[in-house]
Amino acid sequence: MSESLATTCVQGGYRPGDAEPRQVPIYQSTTWKYDTSEHMGRLFDLEESGYFYTRLQNPTNDFVAAKICELEGGSAAMLTSSGQAANFFAVFNIAGQGDHVVASSAIYGGTYNLLCHTMARMGLECTFVSPDCSDDELEAAFRPNTKAVFGETIANPALNVLDIERFANAAHAHGVPLIVDNTFPTPVNCRPFEWGADIVTHSTTKYMDGHGAGVGGCIVDSGKFDWNAHADKFPGLTTPDESYHGVVYTERFGLEGAFITKATSQLMRDFGSIQSPQNAFLLNMGLESLHVRMAQHCKNGQSVAEFLSSHPKVAWVRYCGLPDDPNYDLAQKYLPNGSCGVVSFGVKGGREAAERFMANLKLAQIATHVADARTCVLHPANATHRQMNDEELAAAGISPDLVRLSCGIEDTADLIADIDQALSFA
Repeated sequence: MSESLATTCVQGGYRPGDAEPRQVPIYQSTTWKYDTSEHMGRLFDLEESGYFYTRLQNPTNDFVAAKICELEGGSAAMLTSSGQAANFFAVFNIAGQGDHVVASSAIYGGTYNLLCHTMARMGLECTFVSPDCSDDELEAAFRPNTKAVFGETIANPALNVLDIERFANAAHAHGVPLIVDNTFPTPVNCRPFEWGADIVTHSTTKYMDGHGAGVGGCIVDSGKFDWNAHADKFPGLTTPDESYHGVVYTERFGLEGAFITKATSQLMRDFGSIQSPQNAFLLNMGLESLHVRMAQHCKNGQSVAEFLSSHPKVAWVRYCGLPDDPNYDLAQKYLPNGSCGVVSFGVKGGREAAERFMANLKLAQIATHVADARTCVLHPANATHRQMNDEELAAAGISPDLVRLSCGIEDTADLIADIDQALSFA
């Protein structure tokens, strides 16, 4: 029976049997006991599925990952300790020393630093292109050693909407996958696999958790990218892994399971960026109401954006639900039911006026966080993107006066009243 996304949010991933716990159990254990070392050996050799050490896998995590996998329409998924870990694993699983990645320049500052600086120290190069670049500019970014293309469905905090289909077609023309961070819209509002994306990542810390309770991330594989057709580009998936007695991931686990199995058995084994079972439990609690909360987030985001766009103290507003937004048409294609609750705008008077506005908000809290039940606000140039220079900030679509307002699920009229009174101090 085909289920709606709403039902999957509530019941996906875990279906209890007779006299089993109705709620996902928390397997708060580091290890599992086995009667024979031979049985454990088969697990270590990837000859059987099972659990032996939570650093690699845990049943609680797998139940929740399975739910997110269902929501995205993927073939396999894994939880990570954070969204940053998810993006790192997704890229590093197929690209490393001597390789190259193409990425949208309009992405979260932490992800920009990861690709531009940290992974550069590991020997990986990244070319950044504007999400609005021409086809020729996009084509020119590829190299013979390009291994992936990366972008965000809705950029944080510039709010550009990625033309997923166009970037997917460009990636596939060069025999590489498109990795899309789908944190802001969540699968409730966009399912990138339906538009050609191959790998989806999430900071589950945001809307999926929804309550600022637990940091986490997730990677979902579509199971559709043919690694074997481009075997020379992806030897880690298509040739023997000597650390596992010569297993070839695409042969043993097929296209549907190779990517996530390799990420688990290699990267999680060696880096250990596992999500704690307790955080996975909290994440699942958030997922159960995701479809309900996203509707209110979007309602508040749209209403606040419309209010700000006509306010005399506001210089500009970015929200793809506004008809005059440059990404409105893309939003109608990819996000017809709403985007998210995040609105970016500039206060007349620049950085100082923006700081005065933020300091006088009563409901909205100044916080590094974004995308949860409580409205929060941030000045990215002073916080999340602080490490970027002016040129890098401009390429990411971030001006010095940009304020990122993440509308929660409070009453719409109350939020607008709070914003209105705070703007009187700007």
